[in-house]
Amino acid sequence: MTTAKTIETPEEINARLTAADAGERVRWALGEHGGGLILSTSFGTHSALMLHLVTEAAPDIPVVFVDTGYLFPETYRFAEELRGRFSLNLHVYTPRMTAARQEALYGKLWEQGPDGLERYGRINKAEPMNRALVDLGATAWLSGLRRSQAKTRANLPIVSRQGRTWKIHPIIDWDERRAYHYMKEHGLPFHPLWEKGYVSLGDWHSTRPLNDGLSHEETRFNGVKRECGLHEPSGQPDWQI
Repeated sequence: MTTAKTIETPEEINARLTAADAGERVRWALGEHGGGLILSTSFGTHSALMLHLVTEAAPDIPVVFVDTGYLFPETYRFAEELRGRFSLNLHVYTPRMTAARQEALYGKLWEQGPDGLERYGRINKAEPMNRALVDLGATAWLSGLRRSQAKTRANLPIVSRQGRTWKIHPIIDWDERRAYHYMKEHGLPFHPLWEKGYVSLGDWHSTRPLNDGLSHEETRFNGVKRECGLHEPSGQPDWQI
């Protein structure tokens, strides 16, 4: 007689994983979701950390990169560097609408306040990512979010649901110091704009370096908002733009 597998609640999973290290959390995700697990990357300041941590355990994991068409030239070159370094199984997703068409129809959405930024995020970030989740048959998504990055992330659990997909944050409880030491310990490269004061990297028109008087959050979207749409609970994998 077989015993039915006990299904844990998200609360029980988080309680158990709190004492686990980041590598154990990744291995748990692989054990639970197997081929349904994907990793996202922005090729931002600390992206080499998660790429190293996850590909050590799962070299062939699908890695999703959402290319808005508005990234810094340095980001595209950094992406190619890390693709080669980690032999990434990289899947690049772009918006259905080109940047030129968007601007012709809607103007510069990033200059149109919260409503414009929300529409920009849906078109350029959320829709391509949700399309990737569907195309790849993803049941779970590894992300490198950390609570120390923003107030909007301060209460994020290790494991949660976003739409139809499980979100897993192996380094959610790491602070900047711990992330920095991991990077240095493993000889991992920071994004080239890190040296120029960029502590968070996104699109060229909505990212600025950390200058006197600014918080980390204010370096993105001129402080109007922090999240771009990828990590907000409103996203659904079957969105149509």
